[in-house]
Amino acid sequence: MNKDLTVGNPSSVLWRFCLPLFGSIIFQQLYNIADSFVAGKFVGENALAAVGNSYEITLVFIAFAFGCNIGCSVIVSQLFGAGKLRDLKSAVTTTMIASGALCLLLMTIGIVFIEELLTLIHTPPEILPASKLYLDIYIWGLPFVFFYNVATGIFSALGDSKTPFLFLMCSSLANIGVDILFTTAFSSVFTHGVDGVAWATFLCQDISCILALVFVFRRLRDIKTGKFILFSWTLLGKMARIAVPSTLQQSFISVGNILIQGVINTFGTGVIAGYSASVKLNNLVITSFTTLGNGISNFTAQNIGANKLPRVKNGYKAGIKLVWLLCIPFAGAYFFAGRYLVTLFLDTPSAEALKSGIEFLRIVSPFYFIISAKLVSDGVLRGAGMMKKFMTATFTDLILRVALAMTLSRTSLGSTGIWLAWPIGWSVAAVLSFLLYRSGEWKHT
Repeated sequence: MNKDLTVGNPSSVLWRFCLPLFGSIIFQQLYNIADSFVAGKFVGENALAAVGNSYEITLVFIAFAFGCNIGCSVIVSQLFGAGKLRDLKSAVTTTMIASGALCLLLMTIGIVFIEELLTLIHTPPEILPASKLYLDIYIWGLPFVFFYNVATGIFSALGDSKTPFLFLMCSSLANIGVDILFTTAFSSVFTHGVDGVAWATFLCQDISCILALVFVFRRLRDIKTGKFILFSWTLLGKMARIAVPSTLQQSFISVGNILIQGVINTFGTGVIAGYSASVKLNNLVITSFTTLGNGISNFTAQNIGANKLPRVKNGYKAGIKLVWLLCIPFAGAYFFAGRYLVTLFLDTPSAEALKSGIEFLRIVSPFYFIISAKLVSDGVLRGAGMMKKFMTATFTDLILRVALAMTLSRTSLGSTGIWLAWPIGWSVAAVLSFLLYRSGEWKHT
């Protein structure tokens, strides 16, 4: 059901809209967590390291899919809020066509250069073949990743966050079962372990994508507009103004994480495995808050489109309360129960792997309150189309984290220095994002 975010109590509207988004991203992250869990428990520590090592590269591809999602979502939100339904349909079909072309280009690049990229980030020889195998399978599933992201962006733009949540809940739970099935009962077929994990994810993501596309086209069919333009360069340009900076943001963050992964890889398989387990838990939180920030972007965009600017400020306050309430259980669990959470991914962890995973979680988890507030501020900036300001805050965090990780890792701190880069980068960028929000420029967009 489509939902107008420009009417009703801003706090209640935003909470009802964002909580299903939060649930959706929790289940979406279960895909990656399930891969690491099954690889570590049913295959071995090297398999977990291989999946974790590959994960940072998959985030580059996801960054482009996310750009298509948010570019379409913000513009469709504005058109929906303004009642321009014919342009809304044109924006959707334009995004579908452009996303397909971009996906094909990325698949070609990935197939040709993936081994060189793995070598570039100092992937240890003992996990290089498994990392490449996992990524080869993942790349063939990219079209489903792209079109699923576009479909969920459209649902969010129309104020419907519940439908994609239901798809993800079912497919994520199925993925866990298929992961285990492929690596145990069909271990003779998937002889490398990680290929069974990759094919399970491929299968379940494909099904959720197809279902999402069927439902989104049915939803659009119910919006009566008459004939509309299938591809609009004008609308593509408007979406690109949002999508390109968002893609660059996510891409550079992913590239930064790959550079950090390269530094981590120099400390050996034990540290890689520990980081692979703990960073999945960390990414579950950060991606959840990023998705809530996207929801605030939709809320902001619809209300700016309807010229209801006071609601944006009320939505910002409600967003801060929401993310801080969600921070409490995550920060508490990661800080005090990190040992038990890390061992979920490792059957018999080495001392080095266990130490690295616990230490990472204890260092970063108290700062979830800071990074979540930054992502809410970013949501308003992006929803208002203030992409230069948005990117400034994002790149500040990224540059600091990469530079500090490379520098501090060379000191007596060793791998601990890498983990310390996260809270420092988050804190500086959070102050900057808040100041940009407080400047009030979004009121004049």
